[in-house]
Amino acid sequence: MKKVQALISFMTVAALCGAATAPGFKMTKKYPVPGSGGFDYIVFERAAGRLYVSHGSRVEVLEAASGKVVGTVEGTPGVHGVAIVPEMKLGFTTNGGDSTVSIFDTKTFKTVKKIPVDKDPDFIFYDADSERVLVCHGDGAVITVIDPEKEKVVGKIDLGGGAEAAVVDDKGIGFVNLEESATVVSFDPRTLAVKQKWPIAGCKTPTGLAIDNATSRLFIGCRSKVLAVMDSKTGKVIKTLPIGAGVDAVSFDADNKLIFASNGDGTISVVKEKGADDFESVGDIHTQKGAKTMAFDPKTKRLFLSAGGPGTFSVLVVERQ
Repeated sequence: MKKVQALISFMTVAALCGAATAPGFKMTKKYPVPGSGGFDYIVFERAAGRLYVSHGSRVEVLEAASGKVVGTVEGTPGVHGVAIVPEMKLGFTTNGGDSTVSIFDTKTFKTVKKIPVDKDPDFIFYDADSERVLVCHGDGAVITVIDPEKEKVVGKIDLGGGAEAAVVDDKGIGFVNLEESATVVSFDPRTLAVKQKWPIAGCKTPTGLAIDNATSRLFIGCRSKVLAVMDSKTGKVIKTLPIGAGVDAVSFDADNKLIFASNGDGTISVVKEKGADDFESVGDIHTQKGAKTMAFDPKTKRLFLSAGGPGTFSVLVVERQ
């Protein structure tokens, strides 16, 4: 009887593990990073094959292929996000500790300038179409627009609520999540005009955001443990699907039509886009509790996550098998 029970237990565990790895991905490596301390966004730079990892009051720069630390950007108190402008060999960080944006040289990792901005600068990214760096503010409730060539603020977009993640589509229209009101705001990064405001039906506390330009679908990670799929032309929520707890980032693999939502409970929830209005949950990838910020390499299909622990810090690597 004990043997039968043991066999049943083993089969149950195997079944659960099979379900967890159904998408064909698993965590394969862990890159140790010196020091401990808090962390936030992790950013992959495709041109140089690097990872920029926010880490306390600095940014660690790693080779994505090996995990080797190749540099550190210092003097970024309360750093949240990083944006890279490859053609200018410049990087930008959002520093919550002193409400500034640091501009650094991606060859030397030395800071070349600091720009004062509104309070609570958080998510940041470079829009190659408008050639502008966009900074999302939580408490500030705006998007600050920076001209990277002039290295100065050229305007703001008043959102009326705290901004989380943002994307710009292939037609030059931007979209940003407002966390408290569970709203998506569309905007023009050139004219700085707000275009539309849409409630995210079935979602509370939206965080991560990604887009499929081919189907005009926005993928919104919600702390109410759902992924909301929204039509970016109309604002209609097409579907909500279950994901793990504590979602922070969402990435989209356009080649394989897979959506990844990284969650603080130690999972990456994976959703398959079978069609513009047809989506299916295909399982979770187990990572590490607290590993909720994520970067995606569209070429190798690897996912990278920041992970902390008592006195430790590391970058987790998830690969397709």
